[in-house]
Amino acid sequence: MNMKKWIAAALACSALALSACGGQSKDASSSAPKADKVYRVAANAEFAPFESLDSAGNVEGFDVDLMNAMAKAGGFKVEFKHQPWDSLFPALKNGDTDIVISGVTITDERKQSMDFTDPYFEITQVVLVPKGKKVASSDDLKNMAKVGVVTGQTGDFSVSKLLGNDNPKIARFESVPLVIKELENGGVDAVVSDSAVIANYVKNNPTKSMDFITLPDFTIENYGIAVRKGDEATVKMLNEALKKVRDSGEYDKIHAKYFAKEGDKAAAASQAASQPEAAK
Repeated sequence: MNMKKWIAAALACSALALSACGGQSKDASSSAPKADKVYRVAANAEFAPFESLDSAGNVEGFDVDLMNAMAKAGGFKVEFKHQPWDSLFPALKNGDTDIVISGVTITDERKQSMDFTDPYFEITQVVLVPKGKKVASSDDLKNMAKVGVVTGQTGDFSVSKLLGNDNPKIARFESVPLVIKELENGGVDAVVSDSAVIANYVKNNPTKSMDFITLPDFTIENYGIAVRKGDEATVKMLNEALKKVRDSGEYDKIHAKYFAKEGDKAAAASQAASQPEAAK
């Protein structure tokens, strides 16, 4: 082999080695947070206490606090965007957002078009009605003139399963505030939606004289954080961060902030008041 051929062969081998090293580095870091990337998190901020807008128009709520805690624990950055419920999943699929956290129930149907993290919250569907109105079973829903739901949410799926998807008795709305407002105005007889959201509404609107009822027809559901189908790296990153937040006790603190019972709050306040000033 002459000198020119030897040099050419050496250069080719060097290039091949560098290429192989580069590929290995990429594979090894594919599940790690990207330091220079800000993950775009979409939510429909009409789902308190999980998402709502503050006076400055910023998204706030349980999901926001949880995601911020996860970002801190996992070493990644996030930014939040409020958008209509029916645009969340198309935006995820099209690449306009990286993550959806918006009280999204994990269902087999949704898992066909997106991937989910481990569950992070458990709920069921409940029936919101004016106080004094009796609802003992699904048959009572079938006998109502109008039942309100939010289009595409699991309340919609549950009522559609009971009454039939095209039943004219089902009144569909774009958001929880809109369907509840319709109930307040007498436009629907009942609303079916997520237990934690409805409980939050009843608690914070005592003058509306509303109550909610749990029916055996509705099963337990789990919320998950959604990402694009096949984005295993982001799922892994989020699951690892969620575990850290749970293990550290931060999840429990966030949960207590939004869902502590009044009795628990009163007991905590009483206990704090009884402590020496220096210990507070």
